[in-house]
Amino acid sequence: MDLTPAPFFADIARGPDGGQAHWVTTSDGLRIRVGHWRPDGAEKGTLLLFPGRTEYIEKYGAAAQDLADRGYATLAVDWRGQGLADRMLPERLLGHVGAFRDFQKDVDAAVNLAERLALPKPWFVLGHSMGGAIGLRAVMEGLPVKACVFSAPMWGIQIPPALRPVARLLSAMGDQFGIGAMRTPTTTLAPYVQASPFEGNSLTNDAEMYRLMQDQLAAQPDLSLGGPTVRWLGESLRECADLAKMPSPALPCITFLGTQEQIVNTAAIHDRMARWPGGELDLVKNAQHEVMMEGADTRRSIFDKMTRLFDQYAD
Repeated sequence: MDLTPAPFFADIARGPDGGQAHWVTTSDGLRIRVGHWRPDGAEKGTLLLFPGRTEYIEKYGAAAQDLADRGYATLAVDWRGQGLADRMLPERLLGHVGAFRDFQKDVDAAVNLAERLALPKPWFVLGHSMGGAIGLRAVMEGLPVKACVFSAPMWGIQIPPALRPVARLLSAMGDQFGIGAMRTPTTTLAPYVQASPFEGNSLTNDAEMYRLMQDQLAAQPDLSLGGPTVRWLGESLRECADLAKMPSPALPCITFLGTQEQIVNTAAIHDRMARWPGGELDLVKNAQHEVMMEGADTRRSIFDKMTRLFDQYAD
């Protein structure tokens, strides 16, 4: 099997032993990085973990350990434009995408690698934030999974009412006036966890997990990503609107949403789960956006619940 190894930072990932990463090439010729961990002993299946914007494989080492402890392998992706994948602009700290649907090409490349690695089946998908939008599109289009879980999925973006007209105007101007590669107002080139102290942050209430994110980027600055471009914003808003018009797929689903969520549009999540037959919305008390990076008790409860769902389909 001809596989091309990619850098993998096990020291900062703190995941299961034996984690690896490989380079894969998408159908449009970009190089992305895909990582994976496998549990010791019997394997019940594999989680296809779709990270959020700005994220990278190693951020999910702790999640992979929680899943491995419960018998599941994990595959995670550096999407185009972030992590060690090919960046989309000369300014590598700008989060950018040409078309949101291009992320489906990354999904296809990652799934192809999972097949080549013979990762244990059945497969499941776990999509966080932006990865929740990518994952929802993927399962709507036939991603071969038995069930899905979402964490604070980006099925809408939290924009203050007064700024929504500005966001729509910027999105239109990006296409018409060539400003798509400009950084969106109110964002910075610095990664959020480096620009913002733990106190008052909008990601997690757990100081240790917040410090882990800071330490990871300090150790490997090439993983860093700052604010999104106008084009990314416009493409994301369009994708969220398109997805909202589509029916929910016929798959078992749990969506976890923190009661202190400030980043994604919670109304869009409530709407989607209200029309997902058999789907469950789990409101995680005293949790922010990163429900999988809150305190130990919260994490334990979330991973126990999601793997109970997966266990129903394990071989």
